[in-house]
Formats: sequence, C-alpha cells, structure tokens
Amino acid sequence: MNKYLKALLFSLLALSLFVVAACGSDSEPAEETNEETEEAGEEATAEETGELVVYSSRNENFVNSLLEKFTADTGIEVKPLHAGDNAVSRIKGEASNVQADVFISNDIGALENLRLEGLLEEASPEGIESIDEQYRADDNSWFALSARTRVLMYNKDLITEEEMPKSIEELTDPKWQGDFAITRGGNGGMIGHVSALRNEWGDEKTKEWIQDVQDNAGAILEGHGDIRRAVGAGEFTFGLVNNYYYHQQLQEPTDNNVGVIYPDQGEDEMGAVVNAAGVGLVKDAPNSHSAQVFLDWILQPENQREFSYESLEVPINPEIEAVEGAASISDYKTHDMPLSELGEVWEDTRELIEQAGLDLDL
Repeated sequence: MNKYLKALLFSLLALSLFVVAACGSDSEPAEETNEETEEAGEEATAEETGELVVYSSRNENFVNSLLEKFTADTGIEVKPLHAGDNAVSRIKGEASNVQADVFISNDIGALENLRLEGLLEEASPEGIESIDEQYRADDNSWFALSARTRVLMYNKDLITEEEMPKSIEELTDPKWQGDFAITRGGNGGMIGHVSALRNEWGDEKTKEWIQDVQDNAGAILEGHGDIRRAVGAGEFTFGLVNNYYYHQQLQEPTDNNVGVIYPDQGEDEMGAVVNAAGVGLVKDAPNSHSAQVFLDWILQPENQREFSYESLEVPINPEIEAVEGAASISDYKTHDMPLSELGEVWEDTRELIEQAGLDLDL
C-alpha cells in the first residue's frame, strides 16, 4: 500500500472517530437538558401551588377562619386582601396586571358584572352540580354558596311587631322620620336591593324611593354591622339589614331584644329581596392551579357549610344543614328576579343611586 493510500485511510478513520464522538457528546447534554426542563417545570408548579391570593368584599371575620382551614387542609398559603366594596374596582383596575386568583364576594351582581366584562375565567370544579344552576354562572366562573335576605330588624323595647312597617315602600312614610337606619349607597346589599326594586318598579319610582328614604332615615351608616348594633342599643327603632345580622344580634350578650320583619309578604306583594355570597375565578390568575384547588375544596360539603357558618347565612345547597337559628329561604316569599341578572344592571344601579343623592361612600 503506497503512502498516499495510507494517508487517505488514516484521514477517513480519524474523521469517523470524530463523528462518533461528536454524536455521543450531543446525546448526553440533550438528555440533561430534558431532565433540567422537567425539574424546572416541577419547581414552577410547586412554586405556583404554594400560594393563593384572595380578594374579598365580605366581612373579614366571616372569611379568615375559612381561609385558615383551607391552608390547614391543603398546605397552600393564602394572601388575603379584605377590600370591601373596593374589591371589584381593584380587580378591574388590575386587568392588565392580574394580582388576584379568587374573588370572594358578598354580592352575586358584582361577580356577574366581572364575568360580563371578561374578568372571570370559565371553570368546572368538582362538586359544582351541588349548586343549582340558578345560583351559578353559565360557565361556572362564579357560583353562590350562601343566601341572605333583606329584612327590617327592630328593637322590641321600642316597637311591637304589629306596629312595624310590613313593606319596603312604607319606609318613605313621614311617620317613620328619623326612626330607622340604612347603609350607604355603595354597600353591596343596597346595590342588590335597589336593582331588584328597579326590576319591580322601574327607574323613576325607584329613584324617588331612594330620595325619600334617604330624607326619612335617621342615619346612613357604613355597614349593616353598625346598624344592628345601633338598633340593639335602642339608638334607632329599626334598620334595613341582611337577615343574618338579626341572628348575629340575637347572639350578643346584651342589646339582643330584637325582632325581624320579612317585608312584602302579602299575596300581591313582591316578596323579600334575596341576594347571595359566592366565589369567582379571576381570569389569568397568577396562581391558577391553587385557584382550581380552592374551588374544588370550597365545594366539599363541610366547606360549603363553613362558608356560611360564621355569618349565619343560609347555605345555597339544600343538602347542607344551616346553623341553628338561621332562617331558611323556603320559609317566606322572595322576589323573583334571577340573581344572574344583577350583574347586567350593577353599574347602572350604582349610577342611579348616585343620581338619587345617596352617597356610595361615606
């Protein structure tokens, strides 16, 4: 074999060894890269599921024990923001930089309003069938868990049941001048109530009612807790509140000689106005896995009951036993406006309240 042929063979052998070595070196880093990617994904998931940001418009005392139980059951840490009626505007303002994962609302109208604006996410949580369709969004992005009814709570030391007004419209009667208290216009319960009156009476009569009631009221207070305490102490004869505040006042060690009127119960009357509290899944939630875990968790029977336990509200799910002493919505006549329609008129109702002169905030 001549020297040229030997040189060619040697070159080919060296080239083939280089190719084999290169292929071997490529395969090992590729395997390492895949492993690193999987580990990074697991770390990201673990990081996401370790936290849940909850915005709430409910009373802090009604929510804290529920969230503490969630953390104890799941290990997921909760960061709550108790924003009251500002929670909705906060979620809207953060639409381009979402911070919240879940919204716990005192008002179904607020939840549906957020859904209509594209700020809630479609969901299919486990156990959703336990909530009747009339109490949840079409896409299950929100669902109600507990109901409350608008009632007149009165001080039995100052007035008898027979003497009390029996309808909401009677609050405009001058005979009650200065005798009762209502909340500010931006309170979720007030917004829902006025929305139902608009549905029943139309805007013109409802606006007149707001104006007359505002002039007739002895005080306009921040919230229903302020009203129940003032009525219990005899500062006012009665007040317009949600029914569970009556049950709360009964549990007070003093100032608990109170009664309740479920208004508009006559045959031709509209019935008491009902609203509900519930939860919604915020669109593009930064901790979406934790949010899904929360929705599944809250629909477990014991946690549905926990949601209503502190406030003495009535569970939406008929299979969940209410706290002793809490009234059932099947015991009285209720207004027939579907709760899902509250969201469609939520902003318009706020505007009507302002136009009528009742301040949204104090």
